Amino acid sequence: MNGFAPVLNVLARIMLGFSFAFLVPLSWAWSLDSVALRNVWLTGMALTFCAGLLILLLTTRHRRELQPRDGFLLVNLVWLVLPAFSAVPLMLSIDGLSWTDAYFESMSALTATGATVLSGLDDLPTSVNVWRCFLQLIGGLGIMLLVVAVLPLLGLGGVQLYKAETPGPMKDARLTPRIAETARGLWSVYFVFSVACMLAYRWAGMSWPDAFMHTCTTMGLGGFSSHDASFGYWNSARVEGVAIVFMALAGISFARYFIVWRARSLMSLLRDVEVRAYAFVLVASVLVLSIVLVAHDTYSDGMEALRAAAFHVVSVATTTGYASADYALWPVFAPVWLMFLGCFVSCAGSTGGGIKMVRMVLLIKQARRELVRTIHPRIVNPVIMGQATIPATVIASVMAYMLIYGATIVGLTILMLLSGLDVVTALSAVVATVNNIGPGLGQVGPAANFGVLTDFQTWVCTVGMLMGRLELLAVMVLFLPQFWRK
Repeated sequence: MNGFAPVLNVLARIMLGFSFAFLVPLSWAWSLDSVALRNVWLTGMALTFCAGLLILLLTTRHRRELQPRDGFLLVNLVWLVLPAFSAVPLMLSIDGLSWTDAYFESMSALTATGATVLSGLDDLPTSVNVWRCFLQLIGGLGIMLLVVAVLPLLGLGGVQLYKAETPGPMKDARLTPRIAETARGLWSVYFVFSVACMLAYRWAGMSWPDAFMHTCTTMGLGGFSSHDASFGYWNSARVEGVAIVFMALAGISFARYFIVWRARSLMSLLRDVEVRAYAFVLVASVLVLSIVLVAHDTYSDGMEALRAAAFHVVSVATTTGYASADYALWPVFAPVWLMFLGCFVSCAGSTGGGIKMVRMVLLIKQARRELVRTIHPRIVNPVIMGQATIPATVIASVMAYMLIYGATIVGLTILMLLSGLDVVTALSAVVATVNNIGPGLGQVGPAANFGVLTDFQTWVCTVGMLMGRLELLAVMVLFLPQFWRK
C-alpha cells in the first residue's frame, strides 16, 4: 500500500480540484433549470469532494516525488476515476440511464471522443448538456496537462505526467525550461482560442448557451452537441464556417501556437512539416470529396457540395465528429475516406485523437528510406524531418505504437463481432472510439448513436476510448510484469 499511497494522494488532490468543475453546470441550472437539478450538481460536487478529501486524509503521510512508473499509473487512474464521478449527475438527471451508459457518456466527454448513447438532446435540461460539453473542454487538451501546472505548487514534480499524457512521439521536447510554465502557456493559448470561438459562434447566430457549449466541443475537438441534428439544426453556412475555422485551428499543435506567440512570428508555423502535411491533406480531401459529391449528383450545386465536403472533412479528420448531414448516405467512398482521415490527420499536441500526422509522415519517410536501401544497401540515408535528423529511438517508438495500434483495432473489432454486430458497425465503432472520432458507420453512424449497443459492446467501446486517449502505450504498459516489479 505504501507504494501506491503517494499516487493516490495526488489523485485525491486532482479529485478535489475536479469537484469545483460542477460549479459550471450548477451556475446554468441556477437560472435555467429546476431546484431538483441544482441539487443534482451539488450532490455530484459533494460526492467528488468528500471522496477526494477522504483519500487525501488516508494518504497524507505518504507524499513523495513521483517516479516515471507512478506517472503512468496516475494518468490511468485519473481517466478511470473522474468519468465515474462525472457520470453520477447524468444518472440522477436522465431517466432510465444505466450506469454503463452514463460511464460511457462521461468517458466519451472527458476523452473528447463525442460518441453518445443519448437521444432527445434538444429536450435535455440546459445544465445537463452544458456538463457533457464542458467535460470535453476539460479533457480536450488533457486534464493531466493542467495538473502538471499545479503539481509544483504541491511540492511534486510533473515531468512524468507530461510524458505519459502528451500526445505524439516527441514527448521530451520542452517549450520552456520549466514544465509547469509550459503547461500554463498551453492552457493560456487554449483559453484565448476558446474565448474567440465563443464570440464567433455568437456572432454567427448561436444563442449564448449554444455558443458556450459548442465552443467547449469545438476547441476540445469532441463533437458533442445540444441538438440531435448537430449542426444541421442551424443549417447555416456562417455557423459552419466558424466551426471549420476553429476545428482546423484546434487540429494543430497548441505548442506550435505557443512558440508563435513567444517569437511573434508565423514562420515556425509555416515551416512546420507536420502542419504543412495537415493543411495539404485537408485541402486535397475537400476538393476530391466535392468532386465526388457533384459527380454522383449528391449535390447539384458545386458550392453546396464544397460547403458540405469542407465541413465534414474538417470535422471528421480532426476527430471532432460534428455533422450537418448524414454522410453515411453519400457515395461509399466518402464515409470510408472520412473515417480514414480521422485515424491520422490531427497534429501531435492538438486536442484531436488518432495516430497523429507526425507519425504518418515519419512512417512514410521510413518506408521511403527502406525502399532506397533495397536498391543501395550501404547508403547512409537517415530519416529527416525539417532540419532535424530523427533518432532511431523515435522511429522504433513509432513502429511499436503502430503495431500495438493495429493489434488493438483488430482485437476490439473481433470482440464486437463475437458479440453479434455486423462487420461495418463493429469495425467503424472501434475505429471511431479508439481514434476518438465520435460517430461511426452502420448502426452507430452520424444519424444514429451508440445507444443501440449492448452493455458488453458499450464497455468494449469505453475501453477503446480510454486506450485511444492515452495513446495505447500508457495503458498497455500497466499489463507488463516488469511494471509492477520493484
